[in-house]
Amino acid sequence: MKTLIISVIIIGTLGFSAKAENSKASNKLIVAEADQQSPLSGLLTLYYDIKNSLVSGNANVAATKADEFVKAIANIDMKTLPDEEMKAFMPVKDKLAEDAKHIAGTKELSHQREHFAAFSANMITLAKGAKLSTGPVYEAYCPMKKAYWLSSEKAIKNPYYGSSMLTCGQVKETF
Repeated sequence: MKTLIISVIIIGTLGFSAKAENSKASNKLIVAEADQQSPLSGLLTLYYDIKNSLVSGNANVAATKADEFVKAIANIDMKTLPDEEMKAFMPVKDKLAEDAKHIAGTKELSHQREHFAAFSANMITLAKGAKLSTGPVYEAYCPMKKAYWLSSEKAIKNPYYGSSMLTCGQVKETF
């Protein structure tokens, strides 16, 4: 009976140790992925949220996400940016904030979409100069609007015309 109890304790301890090692390895992977993420990555995520809100025609969510973008850009710790990202970010920082303020300041979808064109042009400049994502970033073009946008998906979902011309456009570049 003693042998059985000791065996159960040893097996349980070994199993716990293996789980702990797997957990440590998993945590190291998460930390490594986080280390590879740019401090500017959150801006791309919020940009996508704004774009997706315009695709779906939801002006309220677009305004809310644009307001979050303005706050996020103001809270970026410049000391944490690598030199290359700093060079890409500084020329567009104020332009991005201004465009996002315009989108946040209205609930009129057409007005938000007008400002989204300049907002996208500045985000494209930033995305080409700084690694904002570990996954692909697609630069799409709308020939009707003569404007670009960024997407995390290859499938075209046009933020300038929403459901009226949802698939109008094409991917021009991937980075």
